[in-house]
Amino acid sequence: MVEAQESSVKLRLDKWLWQARFFKSRSLAAVQCRTKKVRINGQHAKKASSSVSVGDVLTFPKAGDVRVVEIVALGGRRGPAPEAALLYKDLTPPKESASTDAEKPANPSRERDMGRPTKTDRRALDRLLGKS
Repeated sequence: MVEAQESSVKLRLDKWLWQARFFKSRSLAAVQCRTKKVRINGQHAKKASSSVSVGDVLTFPKAGDVRVVEIVALGGRRGPAPEAALLYKDLTPPKESASTDAEKPANPSRERDMGRPTKTDRRALDRLLGKS
């Protein structure tokens, strides 16, 4: 269970990201930190051992989007997803769905008689040209 903790208590950044279930393993979280893709309160985290505490705001890329979360609690373990969701408050701005719908084609299938000829088309072409 998530417990209310004092703001003086700190936890490693990679461990918190793993406990909050943003990354599948702690080493994947550490790679994100080492490559300076995670920000703590607007400042790049230089290493995975950077300390985070309650009230810090984290910004990092995840699944093609940029996630912004505020740390509400520091977990004691990596628990189930409903318990992990209690560790943070999601501040990520909502995506604009109208712009993504306009970019998608109306019908993704190919039109007839477009692209490579079929076997039937090749045979008909051979008959037309007199090839056996």
